[in-house]
Amino acid sequence: MAIKSQADFFSGVMFMVIGGVFAIGSTNYTIGDGARMGPGYFPLMLGILLALLGAAIVFRSLVVETPDGGRIARWAWKPLGFVLGANLLFGVLLGGLPSIGLPAMGMIIAIFALTIVASMAGSQFRLRDSVLLAVVLAVGSYVAFILLLKLQIQVWPTFISG
Repeated sequence: MAIKSQADFFSGVMFMVIGGVFAIGSTNYTIGDGARMGPGYFPLMLGILLALLGAAIVFRSLVVETPDGGRIARWAWKPLGFVLGANLLFGVLLGGLPSIGLPAMGMIIAIFALTIVASMAGSQFRLRDSVLLAVVLAVGSYVAFILLLKLQIQVWPTFISG
């Protein structure tokens, strides 16, 4: 059987692999059942659903004809680098890096850095729009995680909050 859409085929394979890894990894935890779910129940179900979705996409890529054969385009290195870098920067700023003496900068600064760096991945970057989005995300995160859920997350750097 010939592959009629390369992009769909490899996307489906990726979903099946990730779903399978999640499903297998969840077996290290207590699964439970529908009435008494254990910590491994949700990752198991999510992994199975993801793998089934991947199988459906692979099947579709083998059956449904696409106009250009669904050729895989060249890698978009700039957006990939900015998005991965933004997430790495968020983690470093949120938790700090004690091995090099970088203290935790807190949730607000980490959200601003994440939003601004990730915005640079697009073809049109406007600092004003990125800062406005960062303000909305920071306020929303503060309300959701600190006020409503009462999570113990460092909001500001130690040198500001004491």
